[in-house]
Amino acid sequence: MKEQSKANNVTNSLTIVLFIIYLIAICWILLFKLGVRFSYMGKRSVNLIPFSEQSILNSENILNAVIFVPLGVYTGILFRRWTFGKNLCFFFLLSSTVEGLQYIFRIGAFDVTDIITNTLGGITGLIIFTTIDKAFNDGVKAQKFINIIAATGTILMILLLVLLKMNMLPVRYQ
Repeated sequence: MKEQSKANNVTNSLTIVLFIIYLIAICWILLFKLGVRFSYMGKRSVNLIPFSEQSILNSENILNAVIFVPLGVYTGILFRRWTFGKNLCFFFLLSSTVEGLQYIFRIGAFDVTDIITNTLGGITGLIIFTTIDKAFNDGVKAQKFINIIAATGTILMILLLVLLKMNMLPVRYQ
């Protein structure tokens, strides 16, 4: 029994470390734009009409949703007792905060479409977690499975960023 508790603590610790790395990466991507200065920075704009300037299924909207999928998975694992409504509010408030900070710091526009797509990404991640959790029928095994996928993804993300920084890919990053 004591070994199982110790294994659960290691699993939970790994999940928390991976979640923190994810939060750092999402801040770096969304707030610091990977350290790259774009031409639109310095201009402030607000779009309060959802999907007004673009089609619903374009690459920016899809990427906005995809980047928030891990948040939904981690939220499902770490905050199992939260209701769907509480998760929804969390995704919405976090996305709104990111959009607000982008506007305040002049690193992007405040866009309601982004808030919607980010929130949908979080919900998608939560659904993925729930599906995996039910498939394993054991929360600890599901969490270990997710940790393996998340650790692999984290290593690949770090490798990609290092290769970008070292100019070893066809895409240039400064």
